[in-house]
Amino acid sequence: MAENKSEGGNKFWLGAALGTVVGAIAGVLAAPKSGKETRKDIADGAAKASKKAKAEGKKLLKRTKKEAEAVGKNVAKEAKTVKTEIVDKVEKAKTKTEKE
Repeated sequence: MAENKSEGGNKFWLGAALGTVVGAIAGVLAAPKSGKETRKDIADGAAKASKKAKAEGKKLLKRTKKEAEAVGKNVAKEAKTVKTEIVDKVEKAKTKTEKE
């Protein structure tokens, strides 16, 4: 269930970032400026968006690594439990076979 919440949050931020970029471009193109000024504004906006996207990407990578480590620990714990159960069952089967 935590995966769905995380995925929904990621989609929200992706949509928000995309909306910001589209809105900024629309605003710049609709403004009464010269072509040179408009191109500079677009370049500046693109640079800001790129910087923000990189920062968000780093945050997402950090969170993903943290969650992957947690999953790995859970898998290792479950594997150890299963191994213990199998070893116990094998030992019981050996004991039962030796008694017969």
